[in-house]
Amino acid sequence: MRANALVEEADIVAVLTPIYKVSYTGILKTYLDLLPQKALVDKRIVPIAIGGSLGHLLAVDYALKPVLSVLGAAEILNTVYFLDRQIERLEADGYRIDEEAEQRLNVELLKLAPAKIIN
Repeated sequence: MRANALVEEADIVAVLTPIYKVSYTGILKTYLDLLPQKALVDKRIVPIAIGGSLGHLLAVDYALKPVLSVLGAAEILNTVYFLDRQIERLEADGYRIDEEAEQRLNVELLKLAPAKIIN
């Protein structure tokens, strides 16, 4: 499966899911079930979730992160959680993320940048 090969080759894996009924989607669950048992060993994981209210903010911590850990993920960054109203669909095929939400995403993504060596 091509998707599994991409995960195998990656150093960083972004896991993006809408939150529905206080959990990640069934299609993501199905895909995670198809990954080899230790597919996420030595991978840095960036969980990103989109939900309708702040009431679902912890769904990733309680539902998704344990599954990622079982797959071998040892380094899971803080979840970046967007409210669905923070994402605007553009008329010309695309999306715009609210500035505050984009800043929170950038904080986590900067953690993935290689450390600078100062002489």
